[in-house]
Amino acid sequence: MSKNKVNPVGRTNYRWVVSGLIFLITLVNFIDRSAISFIIAPLKQEFHFTDTEFGFILSAFGMGYILLTVFGGWLVDVWGARFVWPIAAVAWSLCVGFLGFAGSFWGFVGLRFLLGVAEGPHFPAMTRSISNWLSPSERARALSIGLVAIPLSSVIGAPITSYLVADFGWRAMFFIISSIGVVWGIVWYLVFRDKPQECRYVNQAELDYIYSGTEQKGPKQAPIQWRYILTHPVLIANNIAYFAYGYMLFFATLWLPGYFSSQHGLNLKAVGWYLTIPWLISAAFLKFGGILSDYLHKKTGRNRLARSHIIWSSQLLSAISFMILGFTDSLSLSIVFLSLGLGFGFMPHSAFFSVNIDVAKERAGSAQGITSGSLALAGIIAPAMTGWLIDLTGDFQCAFFLLAGLSGIAVLTVLLFHHPDREWSLRPASPS
Repeated sequence: MSKNKVNPVGRTNYRWVVSGLIFLITLVNFIDRSAISFIIAPLKQEFHFTDTEFGFILSAFGMGYILLTVFGGWLVDVWGARFVWPIAAVAWSLCVGFLGFAGSFWGFVGLRFLLGVAEGPHFPAMTRSISNWLSPSERARALSIGLVAIPLSSVIGAPITSYLVADFGWRAMFFIISSIGVVWGIVWYLVFRDKPQECRYVNQAELDYIYSGTEQKGPKQAPIQWRYILTHPVLIANNIAYFAYGYMLFFATLWLPGYFSSQHGLNLKAVGWYLTIPWLISAAFLKFGGILSDYLHKKTGRNRLARSHIIWSSQLLSAISFMILGFTDSLSLSIVFLSLGLGFGFMPHSAFFSVNIDVAKERAGSAQGITSGSLALAGIIAPAMTGWLIDLTGDFQCAFFLLAGLSGIAVLTVLLFHHPDREWSLRPASPS
C-alpha cells in the first residue's frame, strides 16, 4: 500500500495543517519587518534621525524586496517552496538579529535592505503552495488564513514589541524576535512537500478532493510565459490595485506608531495597545473577504463577481475612510476611521492573490512575484514619502490624503480593466 493511501475513506485534511504553517510564518514575517516602527522615538533620540532620514531607513526594505521578489517567484516555481522558503526565513531572521548591532544610519539602511532581499520570496512561496495544495473553491479561504496574519502580527506584535523595547531596550528586542523564523524553517522543511501526492500525511481521498473539477493531478512544469504574465490586462490591473494596497500596508505597519505618538501624545506601551483595535478589525475584514470571495466563486463561478467587485468596492470604502481620517483630531474618531480604512483596505487581499492563481495557475509563483514587485515598489515610496510629508507639514493629514487618492486610482483601474472572466486575445502557450 502506498503511503498516501493510509486512510482511503476519510480525507486527512492535511492541507489545512499546511495553511496553518503558512499563517505562522506570515505572522513572524510581518512582526520581523515592522518591529523597527516601534523604535522611531528611541532611534531619533539616540542617533538624531529626522523623519525623512527614518523614512529612508524604512524604504531600504522595499529597495531590497523588489530585487528578489520577482526573481524569488521564479525560484519558487523552479526549486519549490519546500527548499526556497526556509532558506529565506532563516536569512531574514539573521538580518533582524543583526539589526540589534546596528550603530549608524547606513548600518540600519544596509540591514533593512538585506532584510527586504531575504523576505522577497515569501508571498510567491505562499501563492505557489496554496495553488498546489488547495482546490479552486478553497483558495481564497486558505489565502485569507495566511494573509490574516498580517494584521494579527500587529495585534500580537505591537504590545509584545513595545513592551520589549520599553523594558529591555531596542537592541534586545531584535535579538529576541529573530529566533522564531529559524525554528519555522526547520519544521517546514521536514513536514512540507511541494506536491501533495509526495506527502505521507495525505491520503487518496484528500488528493481526489484537491484535484477535483478541472484541476490537473499535480502542477505542470510549463515554461514561464513572461509576455503573458507581464502584459495580461487583468494582471496589470491587479498589480496597480495591489500597489495601492501595498502603499497602505507599508504606511500602516511602519508609521502608525509614530502617528499615535506624535499626533495623540501616547506613550510607547499605550501605542501598542491602542493599535490592537484597528488591526483586530482588519483581521476580521480580511478573513470575511476570503470567505465571501470563495462563496461567490462557488455559487456563480464568476471571477469578476468573486474577485474584481470585492477589490474595487473595498478600496473605495477604504479611500473614503482615510479621507475622513485626514480631517479627524480626536483619538476616538481616529480609531474608528483608521479601523474602517484598514479593514476595508485589507478585505480584498486574498482576492488579489486568487486572481494570480485563476489567471496564471501553472506559474502562480512567478505571477505573484510580479504582483509582490508592486508591493515592493510601494514599500520604497510609502515610507520615504510619508517621512518627507511629515517633515514638510508637521502632521499626517497630507499622508492620509495621498493614501486615499492612490486607492481611488486603483478603484477606477479595476472597474475598467479587471475582467478575469473575459477571453483576452493573449493566451499562454501550452506546454509541449
